[in-house]
Amino acid sequence: MNPNKALWEKGDFTRIAESMRESGTEFVNGLGITRGLRVLDLGCGDGTTALPAARLGADVLGVDIAQNLVEAGNRRAQAEGLLNCRFQEGDASDLNALEDHAFDLVVTVFGAMFSSKPFEVAKEMVRVTRPGGRIVMGNWIPGDPTLVAQVLKTCSANGPPPPAGFVSPMVWGIERDVKERFAAAGIPGERITCSRRTWTFNFPGPPVEFLSVFRHFYGPTMSAFEAAEQSGRAADLQRDLEALFISQNQSPRPDATTIPATFLRVSVTV
Repeated sequence: MNPNKALWEKGDFTRIAESMRESGTEFVNGLGITRGLRVLDLGCGDGTTALPAARLGADVLGVDIAQNLVEAGNRRAQAEGLLNCRFQEGDASDLNALEDHAFDLVVTVFGAMFSSKPFEVAKEMVRVTRPGGRIVMGNWIPGDPTLVAQVLKTCSANGPPPPAGFVSPMVWGIERDVKERFAAAGIPGERITCSRRTWTFNFPGPPVEFLSVFRHFYGPTMSAFEAAEQSGRAADLQRDLEALFISQNQSPRPDATTIPATFLRVSVTV
């Protein structure tokens, strides 16, 4: 199995996504979506951004490498009666089932950045976007002090060694590298803009409970704990992550968690 597919089918990202719904809707509301716009959501999960886009009237296709998330997205769309939103399995680096210039807008929020072939991802996103259309990405930033960058850094330090040829997904959070990848796909730098934005996680429980969701349902954290248990360092990893989640929490209530995380918003005009 594709290692990336195995990673994201390992847990159940829907449990994490439940804490991301408000920011997903806010992100989509800022995209200028109009009725009938053809939208592709890559690495869509169970629809955190795909469903809000469909509610605004766009015709949305969500593509994700994890079959369980595709199934969850289709269930959510059907439950809301959103006939203009569907999900299918696919790899962001090889969208062979999709035609050239098929979409007005391609969106990927913390999704396509995890593909192991970033230059192919950029090329495919450009290929399926119509001339004059847009690509909008949300990517975590390497070395950023906020939650997700620090969780992924800790997981990487404690997880199994990466396979040969591994390219960190966090490089998508560096403007220079983003422009290099799109330049290779034929997009000049002046048609690419990058800015830092904030994504907020809201969880109806204390930070330690939110960490438990990551430990048991988020693929990278699950792998890190499995490796740490084999080396006898699971307790240390738990302690370090607990301190991180508690320190990042901004909720005034002890029984709730609100954690903002900084990401790079990339906008490309094709």
